Amino acid sequence: MRKKLINILKKLLPLLLGVFLIWYSYNNTTPTERENIFNAIKNANYFWVIISVILGFLSHFSRALRWNLLLQPIGYQPALLNNFMAIFVGYLANLGIPRSGEVLRATTLTSYEKVPFQKGFGTIIAERVIDVIMLLSIVLITAILQTEIIADYFAEKNINYTKLIIAGVILIAVGVIFLLLIRKAKTGFFLKVKNFVFELLEGALSIFKMKNKWLFIFHTLCIWVLYIAMFWVIKFSIPETASLPLNAILASFVAGAFAMSATNGGIGLYPIAVSKILLIYGVSEASGDAFGWIMWTSQTLMVVVFGALAFLSLPIYNRR
Repeated sequence: MRKKLINILKKLLPLLLGVFLIWYSYNNTTPTERENIFNAIKNANYFWVIISVILGFLSHFSRALRWNLLLQPIGYQPALLNNFMAIFVGYLANLGIPRSGEVLRATTLTSYEKVPFQKGFGTIIAERVIDVIMLLSIVLITAILQTEIIADYFAEKNINYTKLIIAGVILIAVGVIFLLLIRKAKTGFFLKVKNFVFELLEGALSIFKMKNKWLFIFHTLCIWVLYIAMFWVIKFSIPETASLPLNAILASFVAGAFAMSATNGGIGLYPIAVSKILLIYGVSEASGDAFGWIMWTSQTLMVVVFGALAFLSLPIYNRR
């Protein structure tokens, strides 16, 4: 009973948090501010929004091609359209129940392509490992590009660099000790962590053993370049954000990416996270909120529309 309750809370809490954040965001703006946000959204140039949706669509198509590259070494080559539709169905499921999409993707291939669930799910986990590495790489690049802004922030808050360096050294020391412990672990918690880390590394490094590894790397880069590009073009839809530099776009992209994992599809949190980052670059709160809402709404609508179409089309396409 307790386990069942915990599972229900895990599914409901992110959604409830998203709904609360929408209410909180609305409640903490004045009627004038709300009117400014709605006007910015209403007067946006939707040509660039359409371009953003097309780029998002292409990123998912590239993901379907990359997934087939992972399935080929284990002896399966599903129809590309089945892969593509399974991905959209998975994204649609994630809007309702976090992380359910990965299970549904694997189940879809099991149903229509006879790919064993464990093997299909394993390739999805390998995908996730690579995507986490890509996201962390973008976070690192973004941090390097923001060095001046970070330094100004520290100066403004009177943060002592010496204390930061000491804290950094302590963290590195703790990290080294932790790695030594898991490396020598043979039982208990540290052994579980060791096995988990080695499985992640094995999944990531297995890519270099693939026959088409360079094509896989190309699609991985393509997916993430398209992700950033679909974010980039949205800036042209609002006059105030049109001149934003790359480092501002990357910073808000990273904030949005983390928001997506905190609530169901970023509901409620995504526009707030993006808006708060854009404030640092001199964008007004109304325009920042409009940017975040346009970006989130356009991509979510794409997932809902094409996810629903994929769900309905899968049994029809596979009647043969």
